[in-house]
Amino acid sequence: EGAGLDVTWLKETKERYIAFTMEAFTDCSVPMKLYVYSNREPGGEPVFDIQFGVLPGIRTGICIDRSWLDAHALFPETCPGQLKIVCHGRRVDPDEIEKMILVNVPLDKDADIRFSSFMLTDIWPGDLDEKDSTLSEAEKRLLFAWKNLPDVKLIDEMGQNKRKEWGSKLHSVEEMTALLQRQSEEASQGYPYEDWTEYGGWKKKRLTEGSGFFSSKKEDGRWWLVDPLGYAFFSVGPDCVVARSDCRVDGVEKWMDWLPERDDPEYGCMYEEHEKWPQVGVPRRKCTLFSFEQANLYRAFGEDWYEKWKQMIPGQLRKYGMNTLGNWSDSKILGTTGTPYVTSLPRFPQTRQNIFRDFPDVFSEEYRENAKESARALEEKKEDPLMIGYFLRNEPAWAFVDHLVLADEVLYNPAPTACKLKLIQWLKEKYRTVEELNRAWNCGFASFDDLNSSQEHVSSRSPLACEDMHSFSRRMMEEYVGVPSRACRAVDPNHMNLGMRWAWISDPDVVTGWENFDVFSINCYSFDPTRAIQNVVNLGVERPVLIGEFHFGSLDAGPCSTGLEGVASQKDRGIAYRHYCERAAAHPYGVGCHYFQCYDQFVLGRFDGENYNIGLFDLCSQPYPEMMEAVRSCGSTLYQVADGEKEPTQEEARETAMIAF
Repeated sequence: EGAGLDVTWLKETKERYIAFTMEAFTDCSVPMKLYVYSNREPGGEPVFDIQFGVLPGIRTGICIDRSWLDAHALFPETCPGQLKIVCHGRRVDPDEIEKMILVNVPLDKDADIRFSSFMLTDIWPGDLDEKDSTLSEAEKRLLFAWKNLPDVKLIDEMGQNKRKEWGSKLHSVEEMTALLQRQSEEASQGYPYEDWTEYGGWKKKRLTEGSGFFSSKKEDGRWWLVDPLGYAFFSVGPDCVVARSDCRVDGVEKWMDWLPERDDPEYGCMYEEHEKWPQVGVPRRKCTLFSFEQANLYRAFGEDWYEKWKQMIPGQLRKYGMNTLGNWSDSKILGTTGTPYVTSLPRFPQTRQNIFRDFPDVFSEEYRENAKESARALEEKKEDPLMIGYFLRNEPAWAFVDHLVLADEVLYNPAPTACKLKLIQWLKEKYRTVEELNRAWNCGFASFDDLNSSQEHVSSRSPLACEDMHSFSRRMMEEYVGVPSRACRAVDPNHMNLGMRWAWISDPDVVTGWENFDVFSINCYSFDPTRAIQNVVNLGVERPVLIGEFHFGSLDAGPCSTGLEGVASQKDRGIAYRHYCERAAAHPYGVGCHYFQCYDQFVLGRFDGENYNIGLFDLCSQPYPEMMEAVRSCGSTLYQVADGEKEPTQEEARETAMIAF
């Protein structure tokens, strides 16, 4: 448990890929981490780690690409049968690697792990040709392991885990069909509370005359959202209210009891080919997704399944006291079901040449033109009173690096970007001569033109260099946020700009430009969001705070990973949900929290390998009873908690080890 395997010898190798197989003997997914330590920070914490997961009891091929250490990739492609990969930390130069240790993340139970077929190669194992006569014996053994996944059945015909039993598991298509038909007939069209408006606002607190659209208002030190009728509104509901193709099946088809042919006249349309790894030079396999949610609904309702579903699920959400369809919900149901919703720009403006990861060349004319093009997507819904507002984007990948100095990345990137031209011009205006710049930065440039070549770690060269790099980074942030915000406002002046949905505030500079937002949004995975909300306030942001994602998962249902917060049971999931929501409501800046997500993830992994028990519903569209009753109880007192009439619940869930990637 948490044991480490020293693989420091790998740093001496020149081959690109580290490939091996592993098998975890336990009944839950096992998260692994490859920690990388730097000789520039001897005795310190690891500066980079690669985290990935494996399914229980299944021999899995693993491939680690050494190019990931330059931090260009946040979520690299997985191997068949492997779960999600995440890279954390700063760029690591090969010559600074002090040691590397492969560990399993501690679990609440023992897990025996077997490694085999370690190999170093310049060929991605998926591209090895078994007919190649030049293959070494090691390559042949690894290729055999990769090409011959265990011949077992893990998934039943409804998409459920065959290796587990749990209370709400269904045991036949007939049983599932009867339940779904009953749910469709019983779907409620209204909220269960008499003091809620048609929008889900609170009739006991009217804040304005009502503008016909959602807005925000601060009263007596407390921020509120305001529904179109003028009543206080606290936003609760799930993300991803959509029956989509998100069960990844390529390479693991043999593990399922049933999969239709691609050209099947009834089920073939439920497949999707997906491209999620655009990094140049990164090997990838063809990503094929299938929708067990759609297949199960079709079995119950036939060709009319979609019309039944789009009334049934939103109706059930209202029945349990949820007043918002969260981000990434089915675009065809937004504004058609009577339930308020949020949305996102379908495409955040990008540039052909980025600065680092997905941070664009924000001073370029290309960025401005693309921002205008992206904003045009708001035209269709700009008159819709059910739309609460729009997010600009979700969790920028560049901001996953703590204390990243964006201006450092401008000078490290050899590309002749508009940001680099603007930075050099700014330095010329500030220092006038290269000699003055050298004295301030403790450098030896021959001219300002030297800044056009790649420069490493500029902010660490002197206190003034650090000050300059942070100052220009904030100017970049103002453009990054301001340009698309102004473009959106020009297209849609009616709805609120809900911000960027930051994964976390990885540096104080990240909040720069908050004045462009109507609401500041973060995603916050914890048991209590109070500290995260207060951190935004402490950084000087004077806006209401909306939480775009949180969740809790357990191991007593089909999926074998908990997600980013683990609890002991389905009942504990409900307890944790209420505890979290009421603390968000109790904070004077908290105006909503959206649960991630509506449906469970597939046991074998979604498009990127996540396989969490985090849904309000399972893949058979069955609500988790304990969870949903807690959701309804929470909604019955949520506004009183927000208004200070009641204290938030003190009941806490039993926590377990997080199993996530």
